[in-house]
Amino acid sequence: MSIQSEQFLLDAETKVFNPEHRRKLAFNISQYDKKVVEGKDQFADLELARERASTLKWRVTENLDKYLTEFEANFTKRGGKVIWAQDADEAIAELMRIMKNAKARVVVKAKSMTTEEIHVNDALTAEGIESLETDLGEFIVQLRNEHPYHIVTPAMHLSKEDVAKTFNEKYNLPLASTPKEITAFVRGKLREKYQKADVGITGANFLIADTGGVCVTENEGNALMSISFPRVQVAIAGIEKIIPSLTDLDLFWPLLATHGTGQNITVYNSISTGPRQEGEIDGPEEMYVILLDNGRTNLLAQQEQRQALSCIRCGACLNACPIYKGVGGHSYGATYSGPIGSIITPHYQGMEEFKHLSFASSLCGKCTEVCPVKIEIHKQLLFNRRDSVNQGLSPFSEKFIWTVWKKAMLSRKLMNGGGSTMKNFMLRNFFKSKWGDRRNLPQVAAKSFNELWRQRGAN
Repeated sequence: MSIQSEQFLLDAETKVFNPEHRRKLAFNISQYDKKVVEGKDQFADLELARERASTLKWRVTENLDKYLTEFEANFTKRGGKVIWAQDADEAIAELMRIMKNAKARVVVKAKSMTTEEIHVNDALTAEGIESLETDLGEFIVQLRNEHPYHIVTPAMHLSKEDVAKTFNEKYNLPLASTPKEITAFVRGKLREKYQKADVGITGANFLIADTGGVCVTENEGNALMSISFPRVQVAIAGIEKIIPSLTDLDLFWPLLATHGTGQNITVYNSISTGPRQEGEIDGPEEMYVILLDNGRTNLLAQQEQRQALSCIRCGACLNACPIYKGVGGHSYGATYSGPIGSIITPHYQGMEEFKHLSFASSLCGKCTEVCPVKIEIHKQLLFNRRDSVNQGLSPFSEKFIWTVWKKAMLSRKLMNGGGSTMKNFMLRNFFKSKWGDRRNLPQVAAKSFNELWRQRGAN
């Protein structure tokens, strides 16, 4: 068992048996669920929209090299610079080179899971550069020295009282501060930083191949200001974020908004196609896009699992997952939590260390049902499980148990042998700690159904 697996079990148990944690999470997810139902009403044929999105993403995944080079060519035509990073170390090294050239001391950063993936804030802090999260939820978790709890809603695990307490401790705001008052306070802090920032960092919800555009979707406008104010802008994006054409946004933007927050479309949707051009009055003087692999080509090489690269990071599968609702986002110990994180993390960070995430599922299929791009998530989890076994990553005890189980299941004599006394003894002594610690173990009947049926026939 890996260190990550052991930690997951410890953290999951703590969260599952914390009623207050589960209450907050259930309440916050329920608010999203209500809005998502309303948001889906905008589609005349939601299934057709999902099918179209799935087909487009499949086409991109199967021709990823073509679309990436097309994006690079169109982006560089307008003065932008594209940097290809094989892993997190390369991405950070290139980012620091940009920071050094810009003589950066203050960075404003838009919400981005990709930057969380490669630990941008830690790297900047280590170099003495102030890095400030501008999304309100990210700002809150940064104050608490935590990682985002959810792909879309970083502070989903917190109540308004928790947030007020955090701002009381950090900025001496009254404990009775309302969300409106806290938001106004943060807005004032951020306005100062935007004017001082040397570099703005964003992620990308989509990269448009035919125009060389970087799309950022948000509800607060802080990402837009992170793009507009600083002299230098850096967008860090996974190579899977490509879509073929600008016209595809009329499909993907509403799907992302509806499944993520229940909106028809998010409040601010920005497209950047390079640095400020002659005659333009705002925008950065320099703009870079760092295209990040960091394990994505490992996933691309898996024909059955590469479908996971279609994910548009809406967070719908997290909100639907019974496991996530119990253990919460931090227990996963990875940047991407929930069902989609359980699929991609073993390929991004290593199957040996993170194979356990693919087993942290009920396989109910709800994640597949809600996915806007129709990723068969529950099947992907099974593929990962199979691969972990084929790679010899199962412990000896597990292999032994399944070998004995298979042998018994293929033999009627062995199934009926031993009697109920021996079988109940085996259950009590070999399954109690793993399976029956908090539930009543079944009692094996004195006679099996097969034995009862033969006895009935004899009579």
